[in-house]
Amino acid sequence: MSAAAIMAVAGLVGAGCSSSSSSPANPSPSGGAPLTSALAPATIDTVTASDPSPTDPVDEAGRALLDAAGEGDDATVRQLLAGGAGVDPVDAAGRTPLVVASYAADLELATTLIAAGADVNRQDETKQSAYLIATSEIGPDDGLALLRLTLANGADVGAKDSFNGTGLIRAAHRGYADIVDELLRAGIEVDHVNGLGWTALLEAIILGAGGPEHTRVVQLLLDAGADPGLADNDGVTPLAHARARGFDAIAEALTAAGATA
Repeated sequence: MSAAAIMAVAGLVGAGCSSSSSSPANPSPSGGAPLTSALAPATIDTVTASDPSPTDPVDEAGRALLDAAGEGDDATVRQLLAGGAGVDPVDAAGRTPLVVASYAADLELATTLIAAGADVNRQDETKQSAYLIATSEIGPDDGLALLRLTLANGADVGAKDSFNGTGLIRAAHRGYADIVDELLRAGIEVDHVNGLGWTALLEAIILGAGGPEHTRVVQLLLDAGADPGLADNDGVTPLAHARARGFDAIAEALTAAGATA
């Protein structure tokens, strides 16, 4: 992939690991709380439920639940659930209350919804779920807490986003080493190739900053058995990408793991 093409993809992925848009009506996968990242991802300051289309399966109680979730009103959510409201109504963007709470990094509300049976794997129209949001969209600390919550409640680590990327690829891109470590412990596939032709290892290098956290991500991936010689669609290896970017520490880790070109 040429340098220009990589920059174009970096901009696209920086606007969202799975889709682009920073508006609450169609939230970017880089939405939620501001992120510490090599890129400058879009953020969502507030997340509110959008009006459902006539075909959306949302009754009055579901509408009220979505509104309460959008406002972060845990007490009202509890009241509605106790009154018999279904826990997974969807808005026009396919978002459940749990997806809304996840984008807002509202762990208290997410816990309430999950305890009531909310589906941590339910994806909206942009292919985001509470689990996938946790891997890359709300920062390394809140993300790790939400990730552990979703993993404890049936998260599918094999889930893919709209780039056919795993949670591991998303976390590696951000340089979220603790999230990468948690996902590896959960048994996620290490060398899955996404729609761009990149593994988590390649994404950490191509879209990373080469600093300590991305270097730690690379080492975690290598220790977990990532193939240091698995090239991208253009035949460029992780080591070649690292050397081209001047990421000396990453290049050293790759060489120590057996990479030669």
